[in-house]
Amino acid sequence: MGAIGHALGLAGSMTWEILWALILGFALSAVVQAVVRKSTVVRLLGDDRPRTLALASVLGAASSSCSYAAVALARSLFRKGANFTAAMAFEIGSTNLVIELGVIMALLMGWQFTAAEFVGGPIMIVLLALLFRLFVRGKLIEKAREQADKGVAGSMEGHAAMDMSVQGDGSFLRRLFSGAGFTSVSHVFVMEWAAILRDLVIGLLIAGAIGAWVPDSFWHLFFLTDHPVLSAVWGPIIGPLVAILSFVCSIGNVPLAAVLWNGGISFGGVVAFIFADLLILPILNIYRKYYGAKMALVLLGTFYAAMVGAGYLVELLFGVTGLIPGERSAKVMQEGISWNYTTWLNIAFLVLAAVLLIRFLRTGGRAMMAMMGGAPDDTSHDHTGHDRSGHDHAAHDHAAHDHAHHETSRSAHEDH
Repeated sequence: MGAIGHALGLAGSMTWEILWALILGFALSAVVQAVVRKSTVVRLLGDDRPRTLALASVLGAASSSCSYAAVALARSLFRKGANFTAAMAFEIGSTNLVIELGVIMALLMGWQFTAAEFVGGPIMIVLLALLFRLFVRGKLIEKAREQADKGVAGSMEGHAAMDMSVQGDGSFLRRLFSGAGFTSVSHVFVMEWAAILRDLVIGLLIAGAIGAWVPDSFWHLFFLTDHPVLSAVWGPIIGPLVAILSFVCSIGNVPLAAVLWNGGISFGGVVAFIFADLLILPILNIYRKYYGAKMALVLLGTFYAAMVGAGYLVELLFGVTGLIPGERSAKVMQEGISWNYTTWLNIAFLVLAAVLLIRFLRTGGRAMMAMMGGAPDDTSHDHTGHDRSGHDHAAHDHAAHDHAHHETSRSAHEDH
């Protein structure tokens, strides 16, 4: 019981340390998503030119940070006509170039890791595009499109399909500070929390358990810390493998990355580990459902190679410029909560979260929450809105959507 208590204490301390930053990150992400409309994304991702891939990564960074939702949304874009490479670049941007990831990494591990993430993400996209040019043929993509068009459900399909951005004309600020803008921000904020909460909790618990129970001597041996050159070579190779087996994705893998950094993994290994949330076993199974077994294996191989390559290049770039931290002092090993600036920030941002949650509940949020699982673009329904069992699921979904839209419109009208 003492060991369990120690692990839970570390997990709780990490949670308290990053709580305000999580709320801030998701609030900023919600503001961006509230004014960026998904309807424009497909039109902009029709090829794999460098400009298109850069745009795809930026649009991804303005999208959901939930790995499952990002994978589902990438499949949706691909089905609607987006280039496959561009859809994958969008997926990488959604999970590895988002605001909240950078904020949490800076707080737990240092600004150097945030910089490495935003440098390594584009490098990984470039490497992946080159690998696709070499190994992914048009015939394989067509087969993947045929499988994608079957609409097999993965996870978070409903969340990925929702466009909660502010509709209508007007400037960025005018739309954002309208009643509808407030409602849109609250909806995105709460839905994002609901999407990543499970992985975040699991990640914190795993990080707490490993930090409390696994001795440093094991990590030093595992990561070859006594051999600096071998450690730099080994880190980006083993980092993604640890991530694949940990089952933790989205923001939830950052606390575990902090534990691994304290344990001795190389700087590039941390970067490769963070990127590998797109290769955990449940997501590999979703790739199989979405695109077929052959394409899933190709994605495993190309993504893994791109992650390792990005890890090496980041290690080299940051090593040459002297930006790799000299001390391994990520904030994971101190148990307990003290009354300091973190406490005041947590209180302030919890008030903000409460305001957004109340707005969410007052404007049809419950109906939207019920549709988070959903079916991919209602592809399981025929034109009558019935599935093979004869149940009118589409009518139920449309009713829930109409209720949410009615509540949103009524709230915006009252604000006006």
